[in-house]
Amino acid sequence: MSLVLDIGEFLAAHGPCTGADLLALTGWEVLTLWKACRTQPGIIMRRVGRRFLRLDKEVEGYARLSPSIRREFLTYTVVGRAEQEEQIAARGLELQREFVRISQYKRQVAHDAVRRVVESSPNRERLLTHVCAVIAGDVVYGMAHAVERPEPSTGRLVRGSDLDVVIVADEEIAPEEREALDAALYREKWNMLVLPEWREELDYIVKDVSKVLTQLQFDDFRHKVACKILHESEFLYGSMALFARLKRLVGEFDIPQHLARLEAQAVQQREVAETQLAERPEMEHDPTWQHLFFTSEEREEIY
Repeated sequence: MSLVLDIGEFLAAHGPCTGADLLALTGWEVLTLWKACRTQPGIIMRRVGRRFLRLDKEVEGYARLSPSIRREFLTYTVVGRAEQEEQIAARGLELQREFVRISQYKRQVAHDAVRRVVESSPNRERLLTHVCAVIAGDVVYGMAHAVERPEPSTGRLVRGSDLDVVIVADEEIAPEEREALDAALYREKWNMLVLPEWREELDYIVKDVSKVLTQLQFDDFRHKVACKILHESEFLYGSMALFARLKRLVGEFDIPQHLARLEAQAVQQREVAETQLAERPEMEHDPTWQHLFFTSEEREEIY
């Protein structure tokens, strides 16, 4: 019995599946299953959501698309038979709504975490006027998921996408005030990680405007990551005036244009990688494509 016939039988019996569902049903290795779904006739793969730029030190030129090929297949792809087109579309819409719901929930969780810290501070009024919190990552693209994964530093299981939060303080906030804010956020981060009602990873950084100005030079990997996060970020809490100032600076330093060039590079590389991985067996062991397929974490350090 051929591999594609097996896939067709699973899909006929169970209806359209996500890549993860199909993997559980078949028990096959994920790369083998992805290749079969992509190359065999009569099988449709429908991506849900969108792709966006991530910067990765392991990739030449730093630019790759997120989700990775593997994560996209497992979590954001509906696989079905050609005659199941309507069911595939319905399943895709259901998934899309779920990702939007999760993203909205996680945005609220992040907002409430920052609000709790600021509200409990003796410097509450100063922080509200001179500090801005923004959120980036999966949440702002409506792509947050709830697939359990280990948090890198502790190994504790968390609920899917992390919460990428950047807090920027203006020139009125003294270093010791930033340090106190950082310490309070760290305590909040730990509570959110260990308390069973949360199990969320709050990945945050506190910095001042002078550091932002240095990073906007876009002259090394860390600075490029910081610029990308600031460009894609959305307002979360605090000073809207400072948020508007940060967005103006991003434009003045031509960050959108720099990132657009990197994203175009990532799109081209992804197309080549998917074609070669699907059609040339020897490419499975090429480290260039492995970094694009087997990326285990859809997260990045924030700076």
